[in-house]
Amino acid sequence: MKVVAIIQARMGSSRLPGKVLRNLGNQTVLGHVIERAHRVSGVDEVIVATTIDPSDDAIEAESLRHGATIARGSESDVLDRYFQAATGAKSDVVVRITSDCPLLDPDVVSEMLANFLRDLKSGSPPDYMSNGLRRTFPRGLDAEIIRVQALEQAHRDARRPYEREHVTPYIYEHPDKFRIQSYEGGVDLSNYRWTLDTELDFLMLTKIFEGLRALSSPRTADVLSYLKAHPDVAKINSEVQQKALGQ
Repeated sequence: MKVVAIIQARMGSSRLPGKVLRNLGNQTVLGHVIERAHRVSGVDEVIVATTIDPSDDAIEAESLRHGATIARGSESDVLDRYFQAATGAKSDVVVRITSDCPLLDPDVVSEMLANFLRDLKSGSPPDYMSNGLRRTFPRGLDAEIIRVQALEQAHRDARRPYEREHVTPYIYEHPDKFRIQSYEGGVDLSNYRWTLDTELDFLMLTKIFEGLRALSSPRTADVLSYLKAHPDVAKINSEVQQKALGQ
């Protein structure tokens, strides 16, 4: 059984172009995400799936520098890009991560993956698991785990543009076709926003990485402790609205 983590990344972004190659602390946003993905227990390979656009040559170079495999494909059909990356790696299970989550917690994703793989041995294995279906984790700790068979079915049957752009909506919007699991934390932290999509997000994340610079890789508990001591930092991007699917 081969498990791959696939990180989607590109230079283009409607709200903050080039955001994943901005520096936070001692390295780029993408560098943080790749290194955290490498520390997820049970992952055999980390792949960055970017586009064939020449502007994303910089994404390829940064990904290789951090020990990731590179896969390049369509800019608009991200589902196809993901599917080609997953099947090209001969994977059985995919951990989906986005490149705008520099505080991704390897411990959270490791626990998700352990539960998913354990349940695969049951008589009714899951097709899909997400910690964002019923959100209890901060936005920015998002991860999804998908059986490649489910990804293949979505790749074959998904038709709507947002289903192709966002990879997994066809799966989690069709519980009649797929076995879906929600992974939730014991405490509701969904009011926090730790993802990078706007300048306010970048300012907030910069403050966190500066405040926790003594830690090589701050985890969720570290960030929470810092924000409780500095509530003004958490407020910086508290009014930012997440883009809806299809926007």
